[in-house]
Amino acid sequence: MRKLSLAIALAVFGAGGALAQAPFPNKQITLVVPYPAGGTADLLCRFAGEKASAILGQQVVIENRPGGAGGRIGMEQVMRAAPDGYTLLCGTQLNYSITHLAFTKAAFDPRTLEPISVLATYPLVILTRASLAANTLPEFIKYAQDNPGKVNYGNQGIANTGHLLGELLMMKGNFKMATVFYRGSAPAINDLLGGTIEMVPDYLLANKGNIDAGKIKFLAVASDKRLKDYPNVPTVAETLPGVTSVTWMAVSAPPGTPKEITQKIADAINKGFKEPDMQARILKLEAQPLGSSPDEMRTMIKQSEDIWAPVLRAAKISFD
Repeated sequence: MRKLSLAIALAVFGAGGALAQAPFPNKQITLVVPYPAGGTADLLCRFAGEKASAILGQQVVIENRPGGAGGRIGMEQVMRAAPDGYTLLCGTQLNYSITHLAFTKAAFDPRTLEPISVLATYPLVILTRASLAANTLPEFIKYAQDNPGKVNYGNQGIANTGHLLGELLMMKGNFKMATVFYRGSAPAINDLLGGTIEMVPDYLLANKGNIDAGKIKFLAVASDKRLKDYPNVPTVAETLPGVTSVTWMAVSAPPGTPKEITQKIADAINKGFKEPDMQARILKLEAQPLGSSPDEMRTMIKQSEDIWAPVLRAAKISFD
């Protein structure tokens, strides 16, 4: 009887040990997106979840948690989560690189998040109302210089990509505009279409229909080179050397998540994003597929901070 009890105890202990050492992942993974559903950013996160789920063999559930300036509600949720790889963040470039500079009273520092993978990159574009007396970026800059403070530019919110690019354009082009903040791109573009503002730095995908219909002007793209679909539209850097604004979406894990876990997730995303069908789907979003390593993401965060931190300081951009 004693031998039987001992055998059962050893069997239970062995099973418990096996369960404790079960390889990652052995249950559902939650990918928190600190923005509303829909749009390029959300779709890229869903693509990452889809491919990671298929390759890792566990369901990846997308949880949209919009709210708080700069997506702080979703970010804080991930920062507080257990560092076990089962709760991840899918955020924008600026979430990772300037949140600690823009939010003076932030309860967390995103630089402690563990990088996993940059999913894809996509540039901002310079859009103006159709009736504006400027057809090129140099003409727009001249118009703004001749009408200081009378040109209104809209953006997606304070310390957002459009806001920062607008400030950078003014610094490098030596002109002034009045800044109009909106809650997202859609209301800013609506006012651009209505003619109440003159310019919006935004993304191409949501605006192609209006551009192609001639309802708004597409003056320049803030990428390193011209876009294949719009070869006649110059880059911003052709007018203002060195000025680019290419944003990206990326996945990260809570501080302290083991490297073997972050690397395993990164490998899954990388493999999935190299598949031809996924590459085609991302290119349709006017984005460039990437699927980086954790170290590559770490480098891109540093590059982003190097570009935008001086803009924040020069323009004195900060809020609680």
